[in-house]
Amino acid sequence: MPIRDARPEDCPAICALIRELAVYERLEHLMAATSEDLARDLFSPNPVVRSIVAEREAEIIGYAMYFRSYSTFLAKPGIWLEDLYVKNSERGSGIGKALLAHVGRIAKEECAGRLEWSVLDWNEPAIGFYERLGADIMSDWRICRLEEAGIAALSSTAE
Repeated sequence: MPIRDARPEDCPAICALIRELAVYERLEHLMAATSEDLARDLFSPNPVVRSIVAEREAEIIGYAMYFRSYSTFLAKPGIWLEDLYVKNSERGSGIGKALLAHVGRIAKEECAGRLEWSVLDWNEPAIGFYERLGADIMSDWRICRLEEAGIAALSSTAE
């Protein structure tokens, strides 16, 4: 199964898979992304995110979306894997591993000190998958988040 860099014409299919991911993660109510948003962020002169896709018979059946991060402790760039998703009907066929391995190859080529991602604590199939690949599940770290209203409130306190 070919894995390749996403192209602008892939944005509608990737967006549909993101919606499937939102449903799977029980977060569909937060889904606001459009294919136009993806095209802007993936293919602008200064893209903020990158994506690869897996295809079978010209159909996109999985994707990974990632961006650069940085570790001050290592003084090295890293890669944050934002999404790794494979259509339910295609799971168990090695596509998820192939997508993650492809991102791993990119991390190695870019001399990344870390490849990191998050996983929901209830998602036992994903946790098991990541552990089988050698990932450490870091239970002592918690993700902190400010969304638009929180960012606005915080920024209003800046001098």
